[in-house]
Amino acid sequence: MSLPNKPVYTGGCQCGAVRFRIEGALTSVSICHCRMCQKAFGAFYAPLATAPENGLVWTRGEPKRYRSSNHVLRGFCAECGTPLTYEAPDGIALAIGAFDDPASVAPTKQWGIEAKLPYVDDLAPLSSERTESDGAAPFLADLKSFQHPDHDTESWPPKDRT
Repeated sequence: MSLPNKPVYTGGCQCGAVRFRIEGALTSVSICHCRMCQKAFGAFYAPLATAPENGLVWTRGEPKRYRSSNHVLRGFCAECGTPLTYEAPDGIALAIGAFDDPASVAPTKQWGIEAKLPYVDDLAPLSSERTESDGAAPFLADLKSFQHPDHDTESWPPKDRT
């Protein structure tokens, strides 16, 4: 008997100290505009994808957690601060930006619109430039990223980080 194919997702924090693997379909992919999510992510909203029950495994390290309410824990990397989880009685959601392929995890719903910032819907038409086009930041010309790559590695960080 063959097992059905399951989608597999991987991801982790910016520094690579925490990595995860999800097997199975994501059960909810959304963004939340509530003020608590804005503060937890330091952003306009929190993009989150809920892992299937028993489908999440921490493959390197584990998030540190902060209790943001009587029902919710917020997981983040204790080394680099990357927001990673929203853990509630109905499941664990992971930050879409922490997935190795975030483009494959598209939101289908918005929550917490009572706190939606008034300019969020007006962002798309703003002038857009590539990172390296920022003439006010000449340091970008020789920038060397120490960010963990968007795939699993046997060990991290590499020895040469100069």
